[in-house]
Amino acid sequence: MGAADAPARRKREKTLGWRVLAAVLIPPLLAVGRYRIRHGERLPREGAFVLSPNHYSNLDPVTTGYIVWKLGRVPRFLAKASVFRVPVVGAILRATGQIPVERQGTGGSKQSLAAASNLVDDGLAVIIYPEGTLTREPDLWPMRGKSGAVRMALEHDVPLIPMAHWGVQQILPRYSKKVSLFPRKDVEAIIGEPVDLSRWRGKPITHELLAEATEAVMVDITALLVELRGGTPPLERWDPSAHGQSEIGRFEQS
Repeated sequence: MGAADAPARRKREKTLGWRVLAAVLIPPLLAVGRYRIRHGERLPREGAFVLSPNHYSNLDPVTTGYIVWKLGRVPRFLAKASVFRVPVVGAILRATGQIPVERQGTGGSKQSLAAASNLVDDGLAVIIYPEGTLTREPDLWPMRGKSGAVRMALEHDVPLIPMAHWGVQQILPRYSKKVSLFPRKDVEAIIGEPVDLSRWRGKPITHELLAEATEAVMVDITALLVELRGGTPPLERWDPSAHGQSEIGRFEQS
């Protein structure tokens, strides 16, 4: 694709359906939060990439989607298949090209990654939460990552962009269903430089390679989060299985 085709491609990404959805969702989102984006110029303006944010609130996909939209791209997520069965919501997800993810053991994980791969092949943006679910880390630091984002970036030779955000938990806390409407909350996001995957590109994709590369992604996301919230993350990354925590409903990407 030439440079002259890029504006047309971006215009096609923001279809009428997407613009209608944005007109419906963005006003209430702005009513509950003020959003500040650092280093938005790091998000590719055209072409495929994988965006990997931290994840600690069920509102994250909406706020992350808004951030990506504001930066000129169209967000596409891997979302739990059960959400697609919710009236109206499911229709919106299907119409906007979101990807349903079945629980582990149903065979849906491979199909979902294949569908996401098609989006990447079409030069579109795909958002994959490397943690696979809300972090279980008690202080909301990023926990152990899964390898789906790294696998896709390596197999398709596209940039993997880390992102961190902070403040959404003030609007909708982790595991809560109660949205705090007033006063408006401050939400900050920071886009990172593409993760340096050069030492893993072109090599046979093994479990060990994916584990190493995924940890490099989590290190970058954690460093970005430190810039936003300050403090010191734990020395050892939280592993839900080591703490006897259930990961029911997560998307197993490794």
